[in-house]
Amino acid sequence: MSAMRLLVLGAVRQHGRAHGYMVRNDLEFWGAHEWSNAKPGSIYHALKQMAKQGLLFAHDVAPSTAGGPPRTEYELTDKGEEVFFALLREALSSWNPKLDVLSAGVGFIVDLPREEAIALLRQRLKGLEDWHDTVTEAYVPAEGAESIGHIAEIMELWLSAVDSGTAWTRALIERLEGGAYVMAGEGEPFRAVLPEGVENPYGTVPHPGDAAAGGPRRGE
Repeated sequence: MSAMRLLVLGAVRQHGRAHGYMVRNDLEFWGAHEWSNAKPGSIYHALKQMAKQGLLFAHDVAPSTAGGPPRTEYELTDKGEEVFFALLREALSSWNPKLDVLSAGVGFIVDLPREEAIALLRQRLKGLEDWHDTVTEAYVPAEGAESIGHIAEIMELWLSAVDSGTAWTRALIERLEGGAYVMAGEGEPFRAVLPEGVENPYGTVPHPGDAAAGGPRRGE
């Protein structure tokens, strides 16, 4: 599972309709260009591909009165909505997703009802605990990892990552059970998006696909 699809679908969904530069701006505001493959060219490509796949509807938008280039605005289709939630649930419930996938899932966790989010995280927690129990029973010798050579450091690395992931997941579950954050159905959730026209303090350098006015070229 790639984080890109979840990130782009979720970013478009937050706006209702969004053009490529808005999606890029939001993801860079999250720092996603640092912890995922959400680079400018990849974002624009993903938008076009998912429109071809029927996950996004591409709206033709007239050129701006200020002389800017025409833009294409994207909106989730019913299929896109289904895929977004399927990816989100998978990202939060899997015990071993790539870190960028889990990060993307956490970014959109407030789009789920509280009880469902907690249940998904409990699935993740069980997977982590089960894996830890299986590995420590079968592979970690009682006399210590060094007794089987340096290759044991691989298992030590994974066990450390799993222990850290377990502690983080338990803490997030406790925060959600304690009422943290506004979840779906509880009111207006927090949206970490930048209004159009607001300069992004975390933005990357201009991309060749960006127009001088700060937007993508035609069709992006």
